[in-house]
Amino acid sequence: MTDRDNTAEDAVAPYIGRFAPSPTGPLHIGSLVAAMASYLDAKVHQGRWLVRIEDVDGDRNVAGADQHILASLQRCGMDWDGEVTWQSRRTDLYEQALRRLGDLVYPCGCSRREIADSQLGLTGRQAQALIYPGTCRHGLAPGKSARALRLKVPQSPHCVIGFDDRWAGHIGQDLTDEAGDFVIKRADGFWAYQLAVVVDDGDQGVTDIVRGADLLDSTPRQLYLQQALGLPRPRYLHVPVVVNALGEKLSKQTGAMAFDNGAPPDQLLQQALLPAARFLGMDVQADTIEGFWRAATPAWAQVLRNLPISR
Repeated sequence: MTDRDNTAEDAVAPYIGRFAPSPTGPLHIGSLVAAMASYLDAKVHQGRWLVRIEDVDGDRNVAGADQHILASLQRCGMDWDGEVTWQSRRTDLYEQALRRLGDLVYPCGCSRREIADSQLGLTGRQAQALIYPGTCRHGLAPGKSARALRLKVPQSPHCVIGFDDRWAGHIGQDLTDEAGDFVIKRADGFWAYQLAVVVDDGDQGVTDIVRGADLLDSTPRQLYLQQALGLPRPRYLHVPVVVNALGEKLSKQTGAMAFDNGAPPDQLLQQALLPAARFLGMDVQADTIEGFWRAATPAWAQVLRNLPISR
């Protein structure tokens, strides 16, 4: 499998974007940046903006967080198109995709510790991530039982995936060396993010994915899955992620605080929307939330004109 890049032919479908938060807690300023970028991109392109709750990882879900997220979006003036979807209600689609993948999928009995032990002595990028060595690719060893399901990545020739990110420019990854056969159903029984997001985007007709740059590295795996399932390739735009004082991605795990705890609209504007806009490179002047969005839409269009791949 060789590199396949976006072409002008990919730009013909009507724009459908989406924001897909995980309900692990309320929205914080980092997740607001991603929501704002995806919302404005849909508005600039006169497209539809969907909201999908990615609750497939049941162990991490926080009760009520999904409703808090939806309420925060609405309080910030971001109204979505159509009905909100929840991944936990779409498992039949993931089962269908698994069957379509056929012989590309195999059971794996390896633990994370065993995979880590197999990489002792490696250097460079391979030493920085758990890259599966293919131990169970040709069958489970005696005494081993299946823990997870993995997807085969071509070994010879190597599977090299490339795409043009609208913010970051051209991105290429040797999936064989830098990821290996990856998990599509986890040992705990939950569907892996990589499979669920690809199936959902394909089923919902998503044409443009705007999200944080922390997901840039996983995009080639999703592109490979799209090819394997015969799904169209969306366009991508990965915005920079907000970091804390230690340079860590701002998240619930690194102490990110909710920006919306029932604050009045003017406080939401001053303490959340305007700072998020500045982070994305927009100089927006507004006194109300409604005025913010009127000013932010052309400001985002100007940001896009300065990107490596403007659209």
